[in-house]
Amino acid sequence: MMAQPRHLVIYDGDCPMCSAQMRLLRRLDWFHRLRMLPLADPAVREAAPSLSHETLLEAIHCVTPSGRVYRGARCLRFVGMRTPLLLPLALLLWLPGMIWVADKIYQRVSRNRYLLSRLFGCQGSCAIPHGAKPEKLNA
Repeated sequence: MMAQPRHLVIYDGDCPMCSAQMRLLRRLDWFHRLRMLPLADPAVREAAPSLSHETLLEAIHCVTPSGRVYRGARCLRFVGMRTPLLLPLALLLWLPGMIWVADKIYQRVSRNRYLLSRLFGCQGSCAIPHGAKPEKLNA
């Protein structure tokens, strides 16, 4: 039986807070539907050729096997719908007006993520362990 292609989650691997969130998301991805890929990985250009480096730095992105791209809060909603423990939060984001609010909050947090990482002490302790194997696009 052939493995199902996974959704590719592209994140800022230089951001301690982003790395911590991806580590948590890996633990919550019980059905292995997601593949996390730091923005610096060369495979990102193959997976998202239409997105510039600057665009990818602005927010987390998810690229589906069919090539559809979700960004920011919509990415989190999409990922949450595929992650059992995040499903209740993802369903809340489908309520009228909630994705707009979530987008605004996401944009503010994203713009200040490096400052927030320092404020919450999220430096070395939040990073993905150095010895962890990077995920490959075609693995």
